[in-house]
Amino acid sequence: MPIVDMPLEQLKKYKGVNPRPADFDEYWDRGLKEMHSLDPEVKLVQRESRANFVECFDLYFTGLGGARIYAKYLRPKKSPGKHPAVVMLHGYSGNSGEWVDKYGYAAQGYSFFALDCRGQGGKSEDTGRVKGTTFNGHIVRGLDDAPEKLLFRSIFLDCAQLAGIAMKMEEVDPSRVGAFGFSQGGGLTLACAALEPRIKRAAPVYPFLCDYKRVWDMDLAVSAYAELKTHFRLFDPKHQREEEIFTRLGYIDAQYLAPRIKAEIFMGTGLMDTVCPPSTQFAAYNKITSKKNVCIYPDFGHEGLPGFNDAIFEFMCGL
Repeated sequence: MPIVDMPLEQLKKYKGVNPRPADFDEYWDRGLKEMHSLDPEVKLVQRESRANFVECFDLYFTGLGGARIYAKYLRPKKSPGKHPAVVMLHGYSGNSGEWVDKYGYAAQGYSFFALDCRGQGGKSEDTGRVKGTTFNGHIVRGLDDAPEKLLFRSIFLDCAQLAGIAMKMEEVDPSRVGAFGFSQGGGLTLACAALEPRIKRAAPVYPFLCDYKRVWDMDLAVSAYAELKTHFRLFDPKHQREEEIFTRLGYIDAQYLAPRIKAEIFMGTGLMDTVCPPSTQFAAYNKITSKKNVCIYPDFGHEGLPGFNDAIFEFMCGL
């Protein structure tokens, strides 16, 4: 089998190389305190649907910095008592997708929440002194400011906040909430389960936003990670601040949030992934101490993994 990263035996032991800030835990404790102090001002706007088993809503809430954050919310029309819920998180620069591809969970009797990440391809606001979308460049957005200005700090907390809002819905059983996502959505799934530890099951698929220095060392700061190279070329061409920059990125490195996770984890990864290298994914996976399993596709990269959407659905049916 061709190898683009490490042999599997080494991946299962790999611990990551990106520097971890000394005050990492305090940083996220402060972020959570700030998030919990907010009045989310949740607003639901019902949408018409001809499906006879689901109700659909545009959901808006206020996140950090006063940003109005958008999510799709679907719930079954008929479900006796409280029922489970699932939170979906999307890929980089994308959005929450179409309504119809979420109907299966509602048909199963689940509520379903799908976030639009602030400033990307959906309706959520990036309030960083601009109007409209910022689309990408989000890894380095705020990198030369205070650590609290890193945009992914706000996005990570938006995910946790939405999960908390889901748990407060009258129809939802807060002890039976799951989360999943692919690529950026996989990294956000790890962050969501870490920052909202009541999440019961989580399925991160080839997670992005892990072990930035390893990506750099592999010369894979292209595609999803291209902005790292652009930042160095434009703002630190001699790499005089390399250690400082990667340490700053450590605040938003999902591998260091992973030990907070209490959820059962079901991860999917392709060993030929050159967008989010397998070693970066395992840097996070190997730090998870809760029940976990990884489904490996030896010949696949950053692409559809045959049968894995079905496997996630079956996994979430165990909530």
